[in-house]
Amino acid sequence: MEAIGKLTGGIAHDFNNLLMIIGGSAQIFTRLLDPKLPKAIEAIQTAAKRGESLTRQLLTFSRHQHLSPTVVDLNASIKNMRTMIESSLRGNIVYNENVGEGVASVKVDLAELELAIVNIAVNARDAMPSGGTFTLSVHAVTANQETGGDRRAKAFFAIALSDTGTGIPPNLLSKMFDPFFTTKEVGKGTGLGLSQVYGFAHQAGGTVTADSKVGQGTTITIYLPSCADEQITSKELAAARARSRQPQRQTVLIVDDSPEVADVTSSLFEHLGYDTIYRDSAEAALKLLEAGTKIDLVFSDIVMPGTIDGVGLAREVRSRYPGLPIALTTGYSDAAKAAPPSLKILRKPFDTEALRDFIHDLAPPRPTRSSGTPMASSTTEAVRRN
Repeated sequence: MEAIGKLTGGIAHDFNNLLMIIGGSAQIFTRLLDPKLPKAIEAIQTAAKRGESLTRQLLTFSRHQHLSPTVVDLNASIKNMRTMIESSLRGNIVYNENVGEGVASVKVDLAELELAIVNIAVNARDAMPSGGTFTLSVHAVTANQETGGDRRAKAFFAIALSDTGTGIPPNLLSKMFDPFFTTKEVGKGTGLGLSQVYGFAHQAGGTVTADSKVGQGTTITIYLPSCADEQITSKELAAARARSRQPQRQTVLIVDDSPEVADVTSSLFEHLGYDTIYRDSAEAALKLLEAGTKIDLVFSDIVMPGTIDGVGLAREVRSRYPGLPIALTTGYSDAAKAAPPSLKILRKPFDTEALRDFIHDLAPPRPTRSSGTPMASSTTEAVRRN
């Protein structure tokens, strides 16, 4: 696992930059052309999404994936996934759901939870070629009763996902969560789906178990720690997305050492109605701000050459220009771990929709003025969708 983590971390940043260029360019083609080759453009986008998914699953297993956890109602979130889960199965598979009405608060990256459940559903589908039943249930447990290893009575929520498929032999059951392990034919699976589930559960502070009997089916259970004392943030996010649009055209300073990635990023921002300015280093970005150029948002890559990386740039901007919002992006970097929790990070590769939602979730900075310190922009509100 440590070796895989080092390998993945070493290649993921550059690989995600390549996917960013491929996927973003395909979006540009779709907008600018009356495409005579729509299937080719669709193939490019599909390949980029597939590459993103593979990298994401590797990073999650090795626990190097940058997560954006929020406190959510687990019961409500799973109910909202019903259509997505059913679409991952086949018409000859019955989906049963046993989810309570009470609030079950957990702190997770909701996108990673959705991916984990879909990965399990897909494996269950493949184990039931002639049809069957897939059941999802949620119930409260305590660590010392259900998960073992921790003698303290810690509250967990268990998501049990059961199928009535072919089952898994005992000699293979212990390998289920190993990366690249699969019982499927060549080309039918990567062996990374359940590895993502394993990495997600542990990175969320929980665990995952598997029970199976040949000919009777399999049950995979994800345990997530309860955080009933924390406030659910989903309503706040919904309120943020419902805010009125900002009529004034705003300017984004894009900081990235790769001109190709910066071109794609600029195009996505411009498609959303923003003006963009590009600089290839943190030092160059700070010089631009010092010159008094009006900037409404700084959007910077984390890994860059020079003495200041993206996290360092964020610290400088927040210190010198407290009214100026800044956000970071990265394919993967240990440097992301040094970012304060209040600093938002968007994972590469991303598309227009992901960028639009990310901008909407940026909290508006406090209107602060510091005597003797020039403000990079007179705008004291976060950039909102145009």
